[in-house]
Amino acid sequence: MSLVKPTARSHEESKQIGSVLSLATNLLLTLLKVIAAVLTGSVSLFSESIHSTTDVIASIITYLSVRVAAVPPDEEHPYGHGKVESLASFAESILLILIVLFIFKESIDRLSHGSHVRSVEIGFWIMGGSALISLFVGLFVSKVGFQTESAALKSNGRHLLIDFWTSVGVFVALCVTKFTGWEQADTWFAMGLALWIAYNAVSISREAIEQLIDRRVSDDEIKRIHEVLQGIPDMISYHRLRTRHSGNVHYIDVDVVVPNHWTVVQGHNLADEIESKLEAALPPAHVVVHIDPFDHAKAGMPAMN
Repeated sequence: MSLVKPTARSHEESKQIGSVLSLATNLLLTLLKVIAAVLTGSVSLFSESIHSTTDVIASIITYLSVRVAAVPPDEEHPYGHGKVESLASFAESILLILIVLFIFKESIDRLSHGSHVRSVEIGFWIMGGSALISLFVGLFVSKVGFQTESAALKSNGRHLLIDFWTSVGVFVALCVTKFTGWEQADTWFAMGLALWIAYNAVSISREAIEQLIDRRVSDDEIKRIHEVLQGIPDMISYHRLRTRHSGNVHYIDVDVVVPNHWTVVQGHNLADEIESKLEAALPPAHVVVHIDPFDHAKAGMPAMN
């Protein structure tokens, strides 16, 4: 059985499905959590419902950014629109930081003035269901994000998996409140939830910033590029290997050394061969190969990243 590599079109279709599913899931979970927060008066549930509201906004941003990033390059944007996804991911991290500040403010107010949690059983059912939905949809969206190299979908999938753990945490906090009578447990958990969200916000923003400043591709992808280049028999060596991401597209530049008696046509054909093999190895990719004639002064120069 032959393995068929995913095409750019299949990547875009998967990204569209992932972004729509993420948005629909966040809309449903937010509605359920808002209802539960109103019925129970739980500050942790209230904080979680606000968190989910930001996830809805993040999912909308993700859906729009995926569509914009899929727009082909044009005269004003010759390298495409892929970095819109990185900007969307960074915007999501800012939203998370803002909600952390809001949760802390609300928690301090509840600790100062006291709070009462009611109708805990409703919270149990809603948070249990929310946790399961977040887990399965989060795993799916994350998988699509990594398969398509979509920064926005990876970020959104991470949000949904964060929702799973925070939903489980709220469920536990409600259990403690119900069976021990310690109502401040609900508020203290809300503050712990805020710290967890802050940690993930910093992680998301760091990844987005690295893409925006053109950090090279991953070590595994660099290794794959070297394997392809080292499998080309006709060239003498290569150097000045440079890589970066823009959305889910790999951009690869490399200088290849060929015998100095080669014709322009021979060099051009080799460049086409290398570009095709690299684009097939790391789809979707845009590869530029520069041909250098052999120079004794540069002989033995090692390959560079």
